[in-house]
Amino acid sequence: MEKKIRIEKDIIECWNLLRAGDRKSFAHIYSFYADDLFTYGSYFSQDRDLVKDAIQELFIDIWRMRENLSATTSVKFYLFRSLRRKLHVLTETRTSFSTFDSEADLPEVISHEEEFMNRETQDGRLKQLHRLLSQLPPRQFEAIRLCYFDNFDLKETASIMQMNEQSVRNLIQRSIRHLRQLFTTIVSLFLFFYKTL
Repeated sequence: MEKKIRIEKDIIECWNLLRAGDRKSFAHIYSFYADDLFTYGSYFSQDRDLVKDAIQELFIDIWRMRENLSATTSVKFYLFRSLRRKLHVLTETRTSFSTFDSEADLPEVISHEEEFMNRETQDGRLKQLHRLLSQLPPRQFEAIRLCYFDNFDLKETASIMQMNEQSVRNLIQRSIRHLRQLFTTIVSLFLFFYKTL
């Protein structure tokens, strides 16, 4: 927890230095968030080049407008929200805005260390989680991803998704109910087939 707070403070310091024109801070923010932004952007478009272009354009805009950037308490929140907008703009002119079609498009959601420590059990659970998440409607999945995988709070999630907080709360509750129903169905089918063997 302390390490996370220290990292966040360092990033905010870099953000403030970037606003003052520091190129190293700009490069540091880019390298620190590029992979996370690409993963997030890939949920909206399977066109990898489009996502890369959106990230590149976002950072070009940030550097160009650096003197007009405001202070922020969460650089990650600012970048995610801005990338989402940027993708909407680019997809209107280049391709259709889409979400992932299969569980193959979902990224790994546990670290390599955890996977290494308990591979068989973790692999099974991860595959099951991927299957369940891939069956959620796109908006429900985005809300779950932002809150539980990207660690945004409800207010930040609502702002990124351009919804009010209550709507996001309802969306998450529906998502969890949906996941429970899917899980119950899978368990029931498993028990049925197990008994017939």
